[in-house]
Amino acid sequence: MTQPGAPEARTAVLLVDDQELIRYGLRLVLEAQPDLVVVGEASDGAEAVQAAQRLRPDVVLMDVRMPGLDGIEATRRLTAALPETRIIVLTTYDLDEFAFGALRAGAAGFLLKNTRPDELVAAVRAVSTGDAVVSPRITAKLIDAAMPHLSGTGRPASPDALSALSPRERDVFRHVGLGLTNAEIAGALHLSESTVKAHFGRILVKLDLANRVQAVILAYELGVVSVDR
Repeated sequence: MTQPGAPEARTAVLLVDDQELIRYGLRLVLEAQPDLVVVGEASDGAEAVQAAQRLRPDVVLMDVRMPGLDGIEATRRLTAALPETRIIVLTTYDLDEFAFGALRAGAAGFLLKNTRPDELVAAVRAVSTGDAVVSPRITAKLIDAAMPHLSGTGRPASPDALSALSPRERDVFRHVGLGLTNAEIAGALHLSESTVKAHFGRILVKLDLANRVQAVILAYELGVVSVDR
């Protein structure tokens, strides 16, 4: 419990982009918030891995297209070494195959570089708490458009995978695939938000998934949800 008068804990963010101007803009947006702090910057993937291991940030904003070690490999290394650190990949193009590669590597979310400041802040807060990944609807929309380019989550997309889920877990899984937040799923299924979180945690374990983005992808691949909804 925080003692009276003690400073509130802030979410530590590491910025990774090969363009200094982009990093500067991200810093201005994030540090305008009292609960967020930028603890470091890196200009390529190799620097990002070293900085993250040293600084242990809560969230990394990771560009995917960088010289040297790109954001995909940097994401893969960081999610393996620092599983508590959440990574949001950044890209200029909404159909960037590099970005989807980073999602498969374990990134927690996806943002376009022209995202509005309030959406950026909300995304950082969301992934830092382990709840919805960025805006789940944005993720679902991008997956709709990129389905022909998605080759899977790294495991066979067999309908038998769902046999491990209880009926209620299947309900939750479907709603996750539709891009709903935990709060929205709770309302739709008449459950408490904590119950939804517990169900989703079990879904990740049973389906061997790293995060919500991978759950959305798998829901599409298994036909639990479809492009036409």
